[in-house]
Amino acid sequence: MKTTRFLVMALVALSMVLAACAPAATAAPTAVPTTAPAATQAPTQPPATPTVPAAACTPMQNPPTAAAGQLGSPDKPIVITFVPSGDTGKITKAGNAIADCLNKMTGLSFTVEVGTSFGASIEAMGADKAQVGFLNTFSVLLAEQKYQIVPALAVLRKYNTNDLDPDKALGGQLEPFYKGQFIANVASGITSFADLKGKTFCFVDPNSTSGYIIPRIVLMANGIDPDKDFKAVQNAGSHNNVGIAVYKGDCDAGVTYIDVLTDAAADLKAKYPDITDKVKVFADTDRIPSDGVQFVKTLDPAFQTAIADGLLAMSKDPGGNAVLRGLYTIDGFQKIDATFYDDFAAVLKKAGVDPATLVK
Repeated sequence: MKTTRFLVMALVALSMVLAACAPAATAAPTAVPTTAPAATQAPTQPPATPTVPAAACTPMQNPPTAAAGQLGSPDKPIVITFVPSGDTGKITKAGNAIADCLNKMTGLSFTVEVGTSFGASIEAMGADKAQVGFLNTFSVLLAEQKYQIVPALAVLRKYNTNDLDPDKALGGQLEPFYKGQFIANVASGITSFADLKGKTFCFVDPNSTSGYIIPRIVLMANGIDPDKDFKAVQNAGSHNNVGIAVYKGDCDAGVTYIDVLTDAAADLKAKYPDITDKVKVFADTDRIPSDGVQFVKTLDPAFQTAIADGLLAMSKDPGGNAVLRGLYTIDGFQKIDATFYDDFAAVLKKAGVDPATLVK
């Protein structure tokens, strides 16, 4: 990702102009098929369910070892913390599968926790109660400032998009960035930022990049002061919860990642089939560098390498990839150095958001 690209593109987001959604075309009536007599109809077969292979979890050559009683041994497992950005049950299930696979590959022992908030995962790493983190982007910046955690991997995803996105031609490609989207309940009448004044609004969490930090910048750039112009504000705790709250009318509008309404991992349409009829997107943010995997600075470098290599191997194995997709829709990883988020941090600082001033 080029420095100038993030700087320019993210600054463009601050003056984003909303594109209106065109109404859907009315479908032409279709002829009703003639049903054959029951006796002549072939029995209907249910569609075959694709078989997902088990993760390979192939043991690596010359893995590091942990002596009894030391970190990484069965009686003192390495703790992996996950931020609660989606359904915590799904995150816990996928996290345990990742820990089990890493154990088979590296011989090290792991346990998992899902933070009660984004900040809880940061503090767990700061207190060395967790040594590996799957933090969201802004939490990485905070954790770097406060605890010098070490970014190791950035997530690659098949790019999620929507009809308003100028980058929608990238849909389905593996990219190390994503975007946020502003959504509204159709019944609220909201179709632009100006319509938000006096309405109720849902954010995700104060440490959520696409669900709080960047949206606040975009709102201010479009004449909406989120501290004064809303009738009421709530932090729903996850992107899924924001989508559900807007659907139910608990909030008139909100912000999530693109596109939580149709994303297979969020799977909101399974429970709310008409969610895309009752909730519409009315604006997007600009590009945001992906979340990833981080280590506390005191973790044995040999352990860091083994864990990073193990996760990379999982992402390239069909069964392992299925596990990662069940976590945060992870399609792959790329190794990064400590400067990966520097350009984005500089953009935020220029916009008046300095992570160092937000550390508590």
